[in-house]
Amino acid sequence: MRFILGVLVGLVALALAAALFVYWFDFATGVAAASGLGALGYVFLWLAFGANLLLWTVVGLLRLGEDSVRSAASRRRVARAGRAQVEPELERVLVGAGAGSGPLPDTVEDGPEPTGNPVATTDADDGPADPIDPEDLSIAVVIPAHNEEPVIEAAIASALRLFARWDVYVVSDASADTTAEIAAGTGVNVLELLNNRGKAGAIEAVVEEFGLTDHYDGVLILDADTELDDRYVEGARRQLAEPDVAAVAGFVVSEWKPDERSFVGRLISAYRDRLYFMLQYLMRFGQTWRHANVSFIVPGFASVYRTSALREIDINPRGLVIEDFNMTFEVHHKRLGRVSMNPDTKAYSQDPFTLRDYYRQVSRWTLGFWQTIRRHKLWPSSFCAALVLYVFEVVVVSLVLLATVLAGAFVALGTFGGDAVMALPFFEDGFTAVSAFLPLSAVLIGLFVPDYMLTCLMAMVRRRPSYLVYGLFFFPVRIVDAFLALRTIPKAWTARSDGRWSSPVRAKQG
Repeated sequence: MRFILGVLVGLVALALAAALFVYWFDFATGVAAASGLGALGYVFLWLAFGANLLLWTVVGLLRLGEDSVRSAASRRRVARAGRAQVEPELERVLVGAGAGSGPLPDTVEDGPEPTGNPVATTDADDGPADPIDPEDLSIAVVIPAHNEEPVIEAAIASALRLFARWDVYVVSDASADTTAEIAAGTGVNVLELLNNRGKAGAIEAVVEEFGLTDHYDGVLILDADTELDDRYVEGARRQLAEPDVAAVAGFVVSEWKPDERSFVGRLISAYRDRLYFMLQYLMRFGQTWRHANVSFIVPGFASVYRTSALREIDINPRGLVIEDFNMTFEVHHKRLGRVSMNPDTKAYSQDPFTLRDYYRQVSRWTLGFWQTIRRHKLWPSSFCAALVLYVFEVVVVSLVLLATVLAGAFVALGTFGGDAVMALPFFEDGFTAVSAFLPLSAVLIGLFVPDYMLTCLMAMVRRRPSYLVYGLFFFPVRIVDAFLALRTIPKAWTARSDGRWSSPVRAKQG
């Protein structure tokens, strides 16, 4: 019954998206034809969905085609090798070998050592190594935490499903609650910092304290509010086995637990789910194609860095509010390798529960992005070319969106305000001019309808009819995002951050 209901929801959402697209396309083509801009008017029409989104969707389709060809060729090679394999004749017999006086491997009485495989790692100066078996790659899990008492146990339990206990390292960054005690009770490695250093400082401290770059092939940075998918390690190791990969970006999925959230909390989670889906499948998938390699972010919630690359990264430079943009730029700027991303490294992240926490989180993210650009500047590369295109679109779209909303509010005030509003000085003349150029219907249909179409498609993919309700309020959230994207630009050049964090409201996981 649940399956049938899900299919029906998907069909309804798809039909609604198709109807809205037909209506919007008919309206928008009429506006484009009346504009007198010719072909340029139709170009602007499709830019309503985003130039970067369209560009990298096309590149992603090219990558998908190449990956399919590579996968088919690999299967054929394996099949041919299996048919041709013949048991070789025994040519040599090992009679004996020199032995030292120390204990045999795996017999150390002090407990198991980290499962590092130094032979598998490569120094940055040595160039890429030969391909290795993914199963031979060792990965340490680092969980930085600050006052994460409600969620830290679930994050550790998630890691322990996939990793040995001695490969998990929790660093409590001056937590005032029982974060460190809960972590210690699980038997994993725990480092407690007495001074709040921020997430980047905590990561730097635990890597240095335990010498992780000397004992492992990769380091997984896992947020305390994140739980790993059961296939995460398999996917991460498979990607890290390619010698030119410096970092494996986690594939974020918004945790959907509607019973634990208020209406606002569910709205935020649904909005984030749509945003992550579009950015990762339609944009970042193309950006992380081996022939492109221009992804701007290796998300800090659940991503793996090759230790040979991590040694070269300045994890905690002064003046940055967050670390993940900077670490990604370091990979590109220092040419440490490429960023890889596939949907087989899913992890489930807890989104903010309140508008206040959402506002603060997005402010930190956007400020961190602009601060990273300020720090690294631009250098000749395809990465920076893609970055300039992205930044240009973010700024222009944010300005146009806010200006259009203000114009729409002005027209709405004149339309519904009556004679009292029209009697205000100069208002009637301004209303006549603005409404002639930008009627209220154009604002509603041109901006809201394309946004809601994407929500309908997301409701179909997830089979969640509630998205059709929450989607009615996504557009105001987009306005907040646009405002913060512009507001934090001057702050990136005028304010300095120490990276210290304060955790938002959490729901206990389990």
